[in-house]
Amino acid sequence: MIASPPPSPIRRRDFLRTSAAWLATAAVARLDAATAGAREPIIDVHQHVQYSGRADAVLVQHQRTLGVTTSVLMPSGDRGPGHPGGSGEHGAVVALAQAHPGEFLFFANEITNHPDAPKNIERQLRAGAIGIGEQKFKVDCDSPELWRIAEVAREFDVPILLHFQHATYNRNIERFHRTLEKFPTVKFIGHAQAWWAHIDRKHVSGDNYPKGPVTPGGLTDRYLTDYPNCYAEVSAGSGNNAIIRDEEHYRGFIQRHADKLLYGSDCSEGTGRAPVCFAARTIEAVRRLSPSKAVERKILYENAKRLLKL
Repeated sequence: MIASPPPSPIRRRDFLRTSAAWLATAAVARLDAATAGAREPIIDVHQHVQYSGRADAVLVQHQRTLGVTTSVLMPSGDRGPGHPGGSGEHGAVVALAQAHPGEFLFFANEITNHPDAPKNIERQLRAGAIGIGEQKFKVDCDSPELWRIAEVAREFDVPILLHFQHATYNRNIERFHRTLEKFPTVKFIGHAQAWWAHIDRKHVSGDNYPKGPVTPGGLTDRYLTDYPNCYAEVSAGSGNNAIIRDEEHYRGFIQRHADKLLYGSDCSEGTGRAPVCFAARTIEAVRRLSPSKAVERKILYENAKRLLKL
């Protein structure tokens, strides 16, 4: 009798897809239902629990008021003394996602230079996380510590969302090309002050919310153009500022990068209504400035659905 061969080991990537199946299935069902309903679906790729003390029930209502049909929750990055960020919020984002299946999904996260960062992120991915972020920690954007996490993203085939802030988080954005080139199969999503300030070719590092007309050809524009694995999301005050400081420039920017831009809110307020809520104002601006309905739907829905495999 010939012995049967031992079963093939399950690759981590396959395990991730299996463990996250219930989340993805629920998400697709909800998205399809929204498409069939009166309102068009919106995917928000960047939200937080317990943000500025906001209760979960208020967050849920905030997202629904925005018109968001699927929200991605991020275990937070660094929020200053007493809240260093990382994996501490993993349980909270999982709990909210389980309470609202399909309406809320979640990413994995850990402090970039934590000794066990890769192991902790792997554990969260196996628990159903569909990406890594928000990576908002005091390292260089081409550091070996970040590269350890990019290796996990490559193995599990998930994107990484990075917060770029001058001299603070994911520093030295001008060297980010090294990371993009080292990990060509990993999808990197850029966000925050330094990322959006650098849409301007004449930007001088240090001004987090620059005003006035934009000179085309900035570093962010070039990254999105030159690297297929580079994406961006328009959340927070920094993303909104990049739009409103020069709307004519942004019309062209949206058209050039229609397949690379994602909607995110990263908003801590409670109403979900303009003018108080910049996330609501950003949705309005995307709709107003998109060159076509097809481009609008890419930014508010289709790009995220494709990138996150929903």
